[in-house]
Amino acid sequence: MAKLKVNGELLQVEADPSTPLLWVLREQLGLTGTKYGCGIGVCGSCTVHIDGAAVRACTLPIAEVNEGQEIVTIEGLSASNDHPLQQAWAELDVPQCGYCQPGIIMTAAALLAENPDPSDADIDAAVTNICRCGTFNRVRRGIHLAATMKKNGGAS
Repeated sequence: MAKLKVNGELLQVEADPSTPLLWVLREQLGLTGTKYGCGIGVCGSCTVHIDGAAVRACTLPIAEVNEGQEIVTIEGLSASNDHPLQQAWAELDVPQCGYCQPGIIMTAAALLAENPDPSDADIDAAVTNICRCGTFNRVRRGIHLAATMKKNGGAS
């Protein structure tokens, strides 16, 4: 039995301690916005926040998540889907197929929390997620737009 704090809610899950956090989130908690991509922590589709840091959930065993740590999935990023990144993504029509986008948004949210006005180089260094559709230029524009929205009083 493991106790996890997910999207503000303390939950108990029964899983082998070596089970990756990704599978607990998707299969036991029904939080399917966190995607399975590569399974080796490279593509970033499984990115969630743990205490505000972007973490690849497919390689993180639940035994390594402490009870007091706050896990935030794409479902918990904004209760009303009004996070500046979500707004920017919709305004700029960033995704193509969209499969990787929750992970990219979570990575970008962690970046903006640390660096509210990132340069293109900052974005390229931080957002190492893989998008098979190649929407990287739109992702970069979306992050810049979200940063502007936050500066101008948008939701956070």
